[in-house]
Amino acid sequence: MDRGAAERPPLALVAEDATIVRLDLCRMLVDRAGFGEVIEARDGEEAVALVRERQPDLAVLDVNMPKLDGIEAARIILAENPLPIVMLTAYADEGSVARAVDAGVFAYVVKPFREQDLIPAIRTAQARYEELLTLREQFDSVADALAAQKAVEEAKSLLMLKEGLSAGDAFSRLLSASKLSGQPLEVIAGAVVAAFSQP
Repeated sequence: MDRGAAERPPLALVAEDATIVRLDLCRMLVDRAGFGEVIEARDGEEAVALVRERQPDLAVLDVNMPKLDGIEAARIILAENPLPIVMLTAYADEGSVARAVDAGVFAYVVKPFREQDLIPAIRTAQARYEELLTLREQFDSVADALAAQKAVEEAKSLLMLKEGLSAGDAFSRLLSASKLSGQPLEVIAGAVVAAFSQP
């Protein structure tokens, strides 16, 4: 399915139970991030229903929401209808971050956030989603592709750290190695991790 279809401008979903924060996010997404329309949800259940109904191009989900928290909502959305997701939270604790990463969330922003925090997180989420689409071609399920993406993210981080590459260049290098060798991307990622783990 072509989410960025030419017949409509990019659509975003904001799920946040605090009205002022939700309105501020909507304004930023339209004024600064290039979205033509933003739909709003006040809880996780409503967010899941709106994604099913409207198929947005991006979702910004608050972690702490009534009925269904943002991380569980993200887990359902990614299983049914993958899209770039930015998680928003007042909690920077490792447990919340680990749960969000395990769910497959693409980027994470801690409140109180500023525009200069949110926009790069959106771009990161979109880039990582494109990487997931590349991985999806090699797997039967989103869950398998998300698991492979974790290995790819680890390898990318090592390439960025050890060789000074940008995230995009690190992914391109992994993709090129995969194509040249005929090996799946997660196999190449595993080899990179193993190589950098050698004493």
